Amino acid sequence: MKGRGLVQTKAQRNGSTGDAAVAVYPKTRRIRFRFGADGATEKYFVDDDVVFSHFVAGLSAGFPPGEESFIRSVRRFADQITDPVLKKRVAGFIGQEAMHGMEHRRLNQKLVELGYPIEWLDRDRLKERQIRVEDRLPGRLHLAMTAAAEHYTAVLAERVLSSDEIQAIPGEPEMWHLLNWHAMEELEHKSVAFDVYRAVGGSERMRIAVMAAIYAFTIPFTFTTLTISLAKDPTARQQPLRLAREAYGLFRGPVFRGLMPELAKYLRPGFHPDDIDTEALLERWQEHLFGADGVLVDHVK
Repeated sequence: MKGRGLVQTKAQRNGSTGDAAVAVYPKTRRIRFRFGADGATEKYFVDDDVVFSHFVAGLSAGFPPGEESFIRSVRRFADQITDPVLKKRVAGFIGQEAMHGMEHRRLNQKLVELGYPIEWLDRDRLKERQIRVEDRLPGRLHLAMTAAAEHYTAVLAERVLSSDEIQAIPGEPEMWHLLNWHAMEELEHKSVAFDVYRAVGGSERMRIAVMAAIYAFTIPFTFTTLTISLAKDPTARQQPLRLAREAYGLFRGPVFRGLMPELAKYLRPGFHPDDIDTEALLERWQEHLFGADGVLVDHVK
């Protein structure tokens, strides 16, 4: 399959080593975005929407520490991975997640300059505390959390890349390029952590229980963190009716509409991320971003 980054065949998932199982790996792309290169970035960079802009800024702020945690959870089991295909997939997963963290960290610096109160999420003290907590967790539990989080990012990625309504939302172009690149690569490696979890003996009971707990907190956590961010924005505090209107639009709009049922698919016994077919969508975006005339070809180092 042309341009395919990572979509396992069923034969691979079942352990087949025959011709039907074609080894494909996530590709680490060394890339650099040009945030605010023309100096014209507006604070509310998503269609002059205060709430939507704070939501995207919060997502971006959480990615670097999140990606680093995902990498640590997989690396804890590196010496237990014996399958050579899975080893190469893990290497690609780590490379992609490291690049995501790096470029989002650069974007976050720009967002802080614009006035978003997100710098606390990436402070050294918080990262050290996070690592101490992870070290106390059973390794398979940490890995189950990563596999569940990867399902979240894959579902959001599919939604972002497949929705003409989302793609049509006006915004700062370079930030949108970053989000589309990140989303595409999330689809390329969406089943890696899941397959590592299975390979090291992770149970269905733990996998489902972890997702159920995360699922229950999705909307409350999103609403709470967004409210805190908005409360620190003087412009937002002065326009309560605007905030109410924009918040309604965000939670009833294409990002969240129908999201929870899609996330809940993970709770089904026997579920695998590749059960959700995103191959054609992935091919289309690989070509659009990195084909011969791809919009991000000149961003690759």
